[in-house]
Amino acid sequence: MKLNGLQALVAALEEGSLRGAARRTGLSQPAMTKALRELEREVGAPLLQRAHTGVTATAQGQVLFEHARTVQRELESARQTIAQLGGQMAGELKVGAVPLALLLLIPETARTFGKAFPGIRLNVREELYVAQLTHLRGGDMDVVLGPIPEGLPHGEFHIEPLLPIEMAVVVAKGSPLAQCQSLAELQSARWVFTSATGTTSYAKLLFQKNGLEAPQPAAVANSTLGLLALISGSECAGLMPMPIATHPAAAHFLDIVPIQEGHLSLQLGAMFRPDALLKPMVRHFLSHLHRAANQAKLAL
Repeated sequence: MKLNGLQALVAALEEGSLRGAARRTGLSQPAMTKALRELEREVGAPLLQRAHTGVTATAQGQVLFEHARTVQRELESARQTIAQLGGQMAGELKVGAVPLALLLLIPETARTFGKAFPGIRLNVREELYVAQLTHLRGGDMDVVLGPIPEGLPHGEFHIEPLLPIEMAVVVAKGSPLAQCQSLAELQSARWVFTSATGTTSYAKLLFQKNGLEAPQPAAVANSTLGLLALISGSECAGLMPMPIATHPAAAHFLDIVPIQEGHLSLQLGAMFRPDALLKPMVRHFLSHLHRAANQAKLAL
């Protein structure tokens, strides 16, 4: 299977048209069409559905597309790693981070890492940790920063703890719920879960760790900004990292509920695939990240 055929398939499906794929790859449109036809003959199945609006993948094409993208990522990763081992510190480092990591760790890490390695571009994406793990498994991220989840398969990821964090129960400023003294009093409250689906949440974990049945979420937010907007504008409760809840941008809108059970303690960590340690830029980034975490501990 020729690499140029796989590259043509990926370009065609990501661009949505053969014309766009030809422009992206620098091939002529006839050459692009020829490469795709040869690939279809080789696999013995149609890979694209062609229409006047563009091209889409067949079921077989989608399977090959996913594998072809992985091949491209792995080859680019190998190229960068080989260059870095030879002293050419250039390329792109893809980092997924939860908002707390963006607030406490990324600015200082980006400052010192960027100064030391100006040829490496940091591509930082804010995401929930569940989405982060999906991207990490698929090779779309080099490093993800977030609360270390429980129950990960042993050996799937390399994990380095960075910073202890406390998740506090928060409600809108002046809400009667701010007078609650225990988690049991908040069981009947309307809760906002920070989750991709609502089936998992740190709020749910807080109730379970204290032997209480977790309420069903009244709303689900997939970002800290969404959580802040929903809680500050309604009679809902939610969980938020203490450094964010007490930050001037949020503290004006929120009250922290002084429940007797205390906050939910988590550990913020860096997670990456074991083979990522082969990349010099990942090792250097982790070193700068740990220094930033040590500074953040002193400031908390």
